[in-house]
Amino acid sequence: MGGKFYDAPIDEYLPQNGNRGYRVSRYELELTYKVAANRLAGRAEITAVTTEVRPRFAFDLSQALSVSKVLVNGGKVAKYTHQHGKLVVTPQQRIPAGGLLAVTVQYSGTPRPVRGPWGEVGWEELTDGALVASQPNGAASWFPCDDHPSSKSSYRISITTDTPYYALANGTLLRKQTKASQTTWVYEQSEPMSSYLATIQIGQYRKHRLGPGPGPVPMHALVPARLRGNFDHDFARQPRMLEVFTEKFGPYPFEAYTVVVTDDDLEIPIEAQGISIFGANHCDGRRGAERLVAHELAHQWFGNSLTIRQWRDIWLHEGFACYAEWIWSEESGGPTADQLARAARHNLARQPQDIIVGDPGPTSMFDDRVYKRGALCLHTLRLELGDSAFFELVREWTVRYRHASVTAEEFTDLAGHYSLVPLRSLWDSWLLAEPLPQLPPSGGMSTGA
Repeated sequence: MGGKFYDAPIDEYLPQNGNRGYRVSRYELELTYKVAANRLAGRAEITAVTTEVRPRFAFDLSQALSVSKVLVNGGKVAKYTHQHGKLVVTPQQRIPAGGLLAVTVQYSGTPRPVRGPWGEVGWEELTDGALVASQPNGAASWFPCDDHPSSKSSYRISITTDTPYYALANGTLLRKQTKASQTTWVYEQSEPMSSYLATIQIGQYRKHRLGPGPGPVPMHALVPARLRGNFDHDFARQPRMLEVFTEKFGPYPFEAYTVVVTDDDLEIPIEAQGISIFGANHCDGRRGAERLVAHELAHQWFGNSLTIRQWRDIWLHEGFACYAEWIWSEESGGPTADQLARAARHNLARQPQDIIVGDPGPTSMFDDRVYKRGALCLHTLRLELGDSAFFELVREWTVRYRHASVTAEEFTDLAGHYSLVPLRSLWDSWLLAEPLPQLPPSGGMSTGA
């Protein structure tokens, strides 16, 4: 395997997550899940390249799951310990830097979410089924992994569960096979994916296609039968939304897009790679959550294709997704992005101004002020550059770094090429200072690109 491989730096917001000494290129997961008992049995095959010579290697794995066997490089049984959310594997022989590290882990248990400052994340039981919502550190609740946002790999996920249930994972469905009371679903996610974006969704779902006939990007929905009427109304404009975002942001970065609506209510929608998950409460028959439909779709570009290298840059995901809500409003006959930006700034001015958007700290990284101020930073940039240059910049950003890991510095550097004047004061005031800046005058900005 040619080339040099480097470790990702330990993330200062989640120092317990992520591991040194290797880079994963592929996960192959074979899972069996019993819905009624909430029992998961798994076999994970992890293919990685070592970045240094070391006696042992660690993977993130919840203590709710028990490991029964670990094999390394050609089926050799390896010693291991599993404590404090870390599976530490000791190969029989030292592996040279740049060498193959192929680890197979057999495990089982009753999966449950990982507790953290942001509540519970990861594998979660529904009233009748299960979902996975792992941002930022819940992947270890269901498979051993290098749970770091910059660790992006291809995946094959096989999930076997009780036959009445629909089982969804990221990527393309390769095959589905039913034997007696169980069905196995096998998915291939070929585009690189961060572990927190890997997902499983299990429920009594009916699958149908969105939109009039075959579009350039297949769009599907998994919806409980009782919610189909509401869904057809609430998500009817999603195909048009995709057209708008493709025009503004560049080509959609994956093969397809699937929306899941659970039979349970959910506090917030969840994005995964190629998939968004909404609760029954987001499907009210009145398009009451349409801005969230836009937000989650936009994450396919900003978060899933372009994934931040470190969590402090979370505004790059959420600022763009929030700004996409305003762009969709503007394009669909609602208030313009400028009107919504000024309303958002007015509301923010009445809240505490004690947050640094470009480095909010781990407890505040999902604070709504990061989302809104991130979007306002982008709107200020749009006013500075003008519509044509701004959207040209966004399209170059998504194409240049497609399926890669990104930093705020890379975005600000690229934006500098589209401006006739230095942008340092814009970044300093919006991203690096606590006081809320003023928005520049709209200057009669147009409503489209």
